[in-house]
Amino acid sequence: MKSSMSWLLAATIIVVLSVGGPLPSPALACPFCSQEKGPTLLGDFNSAQMVLVGSFANARLGGKGAIEDGTTDLVLDKVLKSHDILKTKATTVNGKQVVTLPRYLPQAKNQFLIFCDVYKGAIDPYRGVELQSAKAMVDYLQGAIKVKDRPAGERLAFCFNYLQSPDFEVAMDAYREYAKADYKDYMEVAKKYPAETIAKWLQDPKTPPFRYGLYASLLGHCGTTEHAKLLRKMIDDPEKRKGSGIDGMLAAYVMLQPAEAYGYLCDVLKDSSQEFLMRYAALRTIRFLWDQRPDLVAKKDLVAATALILDHGDMADFAIEDLRKWQRWEQTDRILDLFGKKNYDIGVVKRAILRFALRCPNPRAASFVQDQRRRDAEWVRDTEELLRLEYPDEPKK
Repeated sequence: MKSSMSWLLAATIIVVLSVGGPLPSPALACPFCSQEKGPTLLGDFNSAQMVLVGSFANARLGGKGAIEDGTTDLVLDKVLKSHDILKTKATTVNGKQVVTLPRYLPQAKNQFLIFCDVYKGAIDPYRGVELQSAKAMVDYLQGAIKVKDRPAGERLAFCFNYLQSPDFEVAMDAYREYAKADYKDYMEVAKKYPAETIAKWLQDPKTPPFRYGLYASLLGHCGTTEHAKLLRKMIDDPEKRKGSGIDGMLAAYVMLQPAEAYGYLCDVLKDSSQEFLMRYAALRTIRFLWDQRPDLVAKKDLVAATALILDHGDMADFAIEDLRKWQRWEQTDRILDLFGKKNYDIGVVKRAILRFALRCPNPRAASFVQDQRRRDAEWVRDTEELLRLEYPDEPKK
């Protein structure tokens, strides 16, 4: 039952809000998609007991004018997913099926896509999507249903054709499908995408900035060196880099021009005058290359680029944590030498250094830990406990 879901009225449209517990997040998701990682229409279609398309009419208040007990008729234009309850609850008016929903919706002018459950013999609508074009939505959803059991790459290839749909809800849902997908789900199929089409999307002033990361990453798989120039131009544009997609642009730049782009990343990481968000985007790109695309830049070079951050106190803890996770123990002396120095004598950096030392097999690291244990045994013990959460399968020492 989803009867705890409620619909709220705005001035002239209906805003549908789902009120309930958070949905479980996927273990993996697109690293370049920054928004709209919520449930997709296909996901709701699969879980709903009934999915309808129609228009509202004849809104009625409840007893004594109560809104919460009101009802509204839904005139059905399309039944995308049926349920036996329609046989008993639907009536026919002027040749169309009509069902009554337990909601007072007087201002609903457009068609809606309605997701419903059935509870105690009654229709229980829990999500509604206002449609700019019922045909566009129905075509999209029916197409998505046809490919829902195919490999992820094929499903995303279908969604690709709708990323720039003039229908906002369709375009947003196609983006959500990428947002919840793992990078490896689309890295191969993206090689077949039309590069010029994606390049036009990136240059279109109507494209929302939060989409730059995804579109750029797609272009990185199918583009050319000429497209690398476009990406570099976007990266250097102060307006373009204000958005959240800068790491997607940087990653795509590396895909198309590995040596040149790697040099650019290093220049950004070692330049303390660069904005923090730009340097952090460069670090995120290094992490992406390490985790997902080690074929583009040698790991020793990724370590060298990350180590550049150690020269800057405002980001040193990030670099130390990455070097620990990558087990780059050759950086031990450089990291331990930072402890207590000016600009590094802050809690997060000192804790990162201790965490590195606790994992490092280097004798100097062991000596460092002993010194810190003598100085503040409780701090070391607490850090050990927190660190152990990352390695739950290891026996406690």
